[in-house]
Amino acid sequence: MQQQNWQTLLQKSAKSPSVLLDDLGISSITLSETADNLFPFRSTTSFSNRIEKGNPKDPLLLQILPLTDEELEHPGFDNDPLAELVKQPVPGLLHKYNGRVLLIVTGACAIHCRYCFRRHFPYTSANAGGNNLAPALEYLEKDNTVSEVILSGGDPLSVSDERLSTLINLLAGIPHIKRLRIHSRIPVVLPERISDALLHCLTATRLQPVMVLHVNHANELDSAAAQVLKKMGSYNIPLLNQSVLLKGINDSVDTLVQLSEKLFDSGVIPYYLHMLDPVKGAFHFQVEECRAKQIMRRLHRQLPGYLVPRLVREVAGADSKIPVS
Repeated sequence: MQQQNWQTLLQKSAKSPSVLLDDLGISSITLSETADNLFPFRSTTSFSNRIEKGNPKDPLLLQILPLTDEELEHPGFDNDPLAELVKQPVPGLLHKYNGRVLLIVTGACAIHCRYCFRRHFPYTSANAGGNNLAPALEYLEKDNTVSEVILSGGDPLSVSDERLSTLINLLAGIPHIKRLRIHSRIPVVLPERISDALLHCLTATRLQPVMVLHVNHANELDSAAAQVLKKMGSYNIPLLNQSVLLKGINDSVDTLVQLSEKLFDSGVIPYYLHMLDPVKGAFHFQVEECRAKQIMRRLHRQLPGYLVPRLVREVAGADSKIPVS
């Protein structure tokens, strides 16, 4: 019943930005039909309910609205900013870094963030589902340097418990794999998804699960989200968070201090603060590096070290994230 409930809620996600703006009583924002067609608007009811009515600059609202800014071309911003398509030895398996690989489990997300670096990703052909799963598993079996598998997408928690359980058990059958990392927005934007059945699925094998969340602003963490995060912690699942530094959304010291504090209150360690990946359509979110460094210096003065995320950027072809210092 719980699974059916979250799936029903997911199906009822808002798909019209103009209807959302009407519900919020906001008429001062110009939407882009072109941007919406290229990367369709999507938001869960739970996330939409946290947006302040009548506030066109609400930091949650600005993460999801297709605006005319997305139509502008900018040098260096393209469809595959991290050159991921050339890092697939088999479809849907990305092997960019030593010791770990990433599986594209699905192209589906509960919410469409406008700055998403995979907003143009060809999920239909580049995924590790269906007929592509066997080649991915074969690749993993042959490469005993891989100790960690990252489930990503899309959002891997948007697939059923049954599919997740099958995949996790297959991965657990490969002796040299030790850890299972899940990158997901869903515990925060669709907390109803986090059931006991799901948590058992994630913890039922010998693999050590690690959950990496994606929260950009403290307002995303309402009581329902905080409750499920604490529940996940009770299953001994380490919880980390990575944010993206976004202009007009979280590019202030006070905002990031509040985010770190609220994450920690829910049992989550701030992990990374990413510089924006230069994906086509997201230039208006970019924060200049000099400003990012200023913000980080002040964060170090205001927070204990364990609450200060590492400022990093991902560079196509690099063998790790690059610290920005």
